[in-house]
Amino acid sequence: MFVAPTKGKRGRPPGKDPKKPGAKKGKATEGSAGGKQEKISDAFKKVKRKVDRFNGVSEAELMTKTLPDILTFNLDIVIVGINPGLMAAYKGHHYPGPGNHFWKCLFLSGLSDAQLNHLDDLLLPEKYGIGFTNMVERTTPGSKDLSSKEFREGGRILVEKLKKYKPLVAAFNGKCIYEIFSKEIFGFKIKKFEFGVQPHKIPETDTVCYVMPSSSARCAQFPRAQDKVHYYIKLKELRDQIKGIGTTVGDVQETDYKFDLQLAKEDAKKMAIKEEQYDPGYEAAFGGAYGEAGPEDNVHCNFTPAEPEAASKDGAPALAPGQVPEGQWMMQSFADQIPDIGGCSTQPPPQQGGETV
Repeated sequence: MFVAPTKGKRGRPPGKDPKKPGAKKGKATEGSAGGKQEKISDAFKKVKRKVDRFNGVSEAELMTKTLPDILTFNLDIVIVGINPGLMAAYKGHHYPGPGNHFWKCLFLSGLSDAQLNHLDDLLLPEKYGIGFTNMVERTTPGSKDLSSKEFREGGRILVEKLKKYKPLVAAFNGKCIYEIFSKEIFGFKIKKFEFGVQPHKIPETDTVCYVMPSSSARCAQFPRAQDKVHYYIKLKELRDQIKGIGTTVGDVQETDYKFDLQLAKEDAKKMAIKEEQYDPGYEAAFGGAYGEAGPEDNVHCNFTPAEPEAASKDGAPALAPGQVPEGQWMMQSFADQIPDIGGCSTQPPPQQGGETV
């Protein structure tokens, strides 16, 4: 007897679950975990190479080092910083970063007769009467890592150093450091600050306190070397006044140290500021890393990236950051950088505290 096959229900066999959709084997995204795709930004962060600035020396090891003072008797000027940065401790010299404007401004103002660099810091006392010290001795990545106790003790130690060596001028490299020093030593906070000569001298000395903008390229108010040269020129004039050079009066005269573009332009022409020359000492010390940010920039100011230096000359091809054309700096003279304000002579000069240049 013939039996016809039973016609079953259409669909999947009973007891079998449907297959779940998923990525095929071997098709998972590279670098992903469990087939999960990573964000592109995260992938880039993983492959980003860390620059070895200190040739294998760790930051912890550098923070155990200190930067020696360069002080002696009969100095004209002592440059006062907050504390050594990591690169300064690594190199063992003051203001070693090619992004720091100190050595440029020293030359452009006439305080030195040649373009120097950090390797020349030991020569300055004998040749130019300039020394170096810091308010706090300890090396840190930034001044924010210092405690208020260190500032108090550092201020007292700084005063003892200045009382011992009695320089003509204590030049504070930055507004922030002098505000800290004034609060700790003179006992008050400056209400209306102005760069230049300050009203108080170092206790028990005739040393004049002078404040100039921070030489850091990250100083937002004065981001370029040209913006700071005026205050180095005035520092040189102050030194000459105290020593009686070019004047019949030996005492310091009351002088208006407010920044004025027209006066700065006249000063620049008078000093015959020379074009900066390429210095192989920087390249030898830093492997050509001209674009690197300055290391001894321990200041409390709000930092912003420095603006690029002057543009290339007419007809010259564009250059990559840090590239030096034909062995010279890509930089116009200070006098050429200052805009012509002849048509604005009826307006009062800008107040120094708010000058952004």
